[in-house]
Amino acid sequence: MDWRLLLTTFGSVFLAELGDKTQLATLCFATGKNTLVPVFIGSSLALVTSSLIACLVGSSLVKVLPIRWVHLGAGLAFIVIGTLLVARTIRAS
Repeated sequence: MDWRLLLTTFGSVFLAELGDKTQLATLCFATGKNTLVPVFIGSSLALVTSSLIACLVGSSLVKVLPIRWVHLGAGLAFIVIGTLLVARTIRAS
């Protein structure tokens, strides 16, 4: 087990999820009476499933593309998404 990779992944995903729309939706679902357990299980399964899909796609991509291209593509995707979010924020204000 690569503990450093495990902790880096945990920290990155944990920080990325703080305050995002998924966490806020989960917070709203959990405000009802007797909702803690089903909301926790549902949101946990959703995150695990989306993480599984990302892992499967990532491990498949490196079989057909050089890892450098995968990293560059992911970096470019972050830049594009960030740019779109900034542009939307500027337009909204």
